[in-house]
Amino acid sequence: MNKTIITVVGQDTVGIIAKVCNYLASNNININDITQTTMQGYFNMMMLVDTSNSLKKHGELADELASLGEEIGVQIKAQKEEIFQMMHRI
Repeated sequence: MNKTIITVVGQDTVGIIAKVCNYLASNNININDITQTTMQGYFNMMMLVDTSNSLKKHGELADELASLGEEIGVQIKAQKEEIFQMMHRI
């Protein structure tokens, strides 16, 4: 399984989850786990997804998600699970 961590952060607006999930579904990306919260008008979501069935390479997915984030007014980052774990070691 090719695991990727997707984070979404920004001002809370209607449709953020729907737009991100629609993008993932249209690229055959399965959501394995998801957590989301809003705090004083700010939105934060973290997803663990499986990109094994996607026809796009990680870089292309990450760039497209970042562009989607710009369109909807949030910051979206996609990192391979291994990279994410290495960056967040204490």
